[in-house]
Amino acid sequence: METVAKGAAQAAVTGNTAQPGTGSATPAGTDSGRVTRTDTGSGSVTRTRTGRVAEAAAGKSAAPTASCRAARPRADALRNRERIVSAARELFVESGPDVALDDVARRAGVGNATLYRNFPDRAALTHEVVLAVTSRTTLRAGEAVAAESDPFAALSRFVHAAADERIGALCPMISGVFDKDHPDLLAERDRLEAAVAGLVSRAQSAGRLRTDIAVGDVLVALSQLTRPLPGIACQGIDRFTHRHLQLFLDGLETPARSELPGSAATLEDLRRS
Repeated sequence: METVAKGAAQAAVTGNTAQPGTGSATPAGTDSGRVTRTDTGSGSVTRTRTGRVAEAAAGKSAAPTASCRAARPRADALRNRERIVSAARELFVESGPDVALDDVARRAGVGNATLYRNFPDRAALTHEVVLAVTSRTTLRAGEAVAAESDPFAALSRFVHAAADERIGALCPMISGVFDKDHPDLLAERDRLEAAVAGLVSRAQSAGRLRTDIAVGDVLVALSQLTRPLPGIACQGIDRFTHRHLQLFLDGLETPARSELPGSAATLEDLRRS
């Protein structure tokens, strides 16, 4: 009797309610876990905590992770955004940067609400398209270096790949109302210019590229020869792009067959203009 009384008193002090005849107790104020009470015969009580009670006693907490997962865009939302940017890039090339945004949504296969949820206005969409084209063109430069051991062949490969990315379409796009000095755009432009400068420098060091040209000459020619002519009557004129680019590249090889008028176009010249 004395042992049971002492055990009951200790359970009361710790806030546990013993189940009669079972030798076990359930912690007060908890809805899970189990506390097992064992009488030792000497008036002391041994308890074993299990389940969430043990976790709580060890200072553990089951912090919810749903908020972290919710912060990541869903895969379908990312796909919709990519489709919108791709459709806008195509239509900007075909019809110019003033194409109706409703047409962009239709080309992307999404509703107008989805388009405006991702890009609230034309400036935001144009920003993303310019960023995407610039980034993809920079990647083409790296791929050209990896694919071609001859520095001039790498430069040629890049020029043709840049044409396929429609880098010339950037010119009419950036002439509209949009932040051309946005830090993201400036950083991506610097990456592209550095990549092209590397291609030019390696080709000149190898004696494969004439030395009276500069990086700006390559970028200007690439822009002019790949710039789309939206709304013109000559459909299919793009099929001549790679032909004319190759003529341009042939004129860059050494030995030079003519003396170029004026001075080489540098990156500083392009930025000032």
